[in-house]
Amino acid sequence: MSVWIAIGLTTLGCYAVKLVGLLVPAEALERPVVRRLAALLPVALLAALTAQQTFADGRVLVLDARAAGVAAAAVALILRAPFLLVVGVAVAVTAGVRALGG
Repeated sequence: MSVWIAIGLTTLGCYAVKLVGLLVPAEALERPVVRRLAALLPVALLAALTAQQTFADGRVLVLDARAAGVAAAAVALILRAPFLLVVGVAVAVTAGVRALGG
């Protein structure tokens, strides 16, 4: 029964967060600081998620094939490669390093 209580509380919490977001006055959302924060926050969260998924295994720092793939993707981005090519390079390098035993 405790699982259903947790699901119910989570549902109510999600609804409350959504409701609070809808109740925020429009003037507050149109401030330059809020707009800038709203534009930069998704990028920061995605970067943090990528770093955590790439370089962490539980509570341990890991440098393996994933790190090589991210580094290759960064080089491709610096060279201004199209997005699909960046993804392809990252996949190919990661697969190559794993095939070599890394």
